[in-house]
Amino acid sequence: MPSDENYVKNTTSFGSLGLIPLKSCEELGKKVDEYLVKWRASRNPDNFEEVTRQGYKLDSYIVKASVPRFGSGEAKGTLGQSIRGLDLFIMVDVTNYSLTYSLCGQENHMSPDDHYSDLKRIIAAVGGKARRITVIIPFLYESRQHRRSSRESLDCALALQELVSMGVTNIITFDAHDPRVQNAIPLSGFESVSCSYQFVKGILNNVDDIKISPDHLMVISPDEGGTDRAVYMAGVLGVDMGMFYKRRDYSKIVDGRNPIVAHEFLGTDVEGKDVFIVDDMISSGESMIDVATELKKRNAGRIFVISTFGLFTSGLAKFDKAYEDGLIYRLVTTNLTYQTPELLEREYYINCDMSKYIALIVDTLNHDCSISSLLSPYDRIQRFVNSYNEKNWK
Repeated sequence: MPSDENYVKNTTSFGSLGLIPLKSCEELGKKVDEYLVKWRASRNPDNFEEVTRQGYKLDSYIVKASVPRFGSGEAKGTLGQSIRGLDLFIMVDVTNYSLTYSLCGQENHMSPDDHYSDLKRIIAAVGGKARRITVIIPFLYESRQHRRSSRESLDCALALQELVSMGVTNIITFDAHDPRVQNAIPLSGFESVSCSYQFVKGILNNVDDIKISPDHLMVISPDEGGTDRAVYMAGVLGVDMGMFYKRRDYSKIVDGRNPIVAHEFLGTDVEGKDVFIVDDMISSGESMIDVATELKKRNAGRIFVISTFGLFTSGLAKFDKAYEDGLIYRLVTTNLTYQTPELLEREYYINCDMSKYIALIVDTLNHDCSISSLLSPYDRIQRFVNSYNEKNWK
């Protein structure tokens, strides 16, 4: 029996499960569906109500849905089957730029705005017939525009309020840039899920000579905004934590933000230690490379660049060179966003698969059970680290 049994044992599902992975999240959605089918096939739902029992074991929980487009670029959401009474989970990757559509004869790559609009189209097609709607949006739409610092739009808060007004009950995201944005929808469900366990598991499964102790390992936050993330990982691993402070030039704006003048380091000596640089996203990668360079100047050992979302908006050339120059040892991200075939082929890349974790969350929520134990991976990390130490450092 899978490890999810403790979460759903002897509990009736909230309603028949329906999963709609939009095209942007198709591959990840299929993996989630495979886990759900496998787990439920081995369960005994005899204690459920007859209506629930009838739709509990299926060959697939994916609901047929599509978003066809007209030649003008306009679109509509369509459903290929009834969704009445379903506990519906809709998955979308707003950063998947690989998808294209025809716009007046021209090929146009889909932007986050396009993906978000498609999400709303599917919700509109549901038309209130589902029993409950949960949106799984790994990279939270407009999460970088989460607060207002001058006369500007507050896009993330507006998007959350719009989804709730359309009938969405729960919003599940991963490593939100600033989870306090949930204050925009205080009466609705919002969870920002950490990937710490998957990072630790992915790294330790690929590297067998890491000594997890304060004398040999350190966790670094590349800026002050990600301090909580680094503090948590350092705490569960029992190692020291440090951070870089970004000194910016506030007289200029480049690419929508003030350029970084220098990185100032706060923390203990990193000489000879393996270093985990932990952040929520890699955009161009410039900041991560700068931090790795500063750490090497301080004689750090192997550097692991870890991020939930690898966007690589400027390509992989910077990381290829950084690897060749010995600046970084491994690059670690998840499959929560689109991954290019080139990235997956890189020998320095470690891919952390999140499909099983998402399946656990979906299955647990469908049974209307608490996901608190899933959101706090401390015990799982400790068990995995202890097993790793016993295996490699007897």
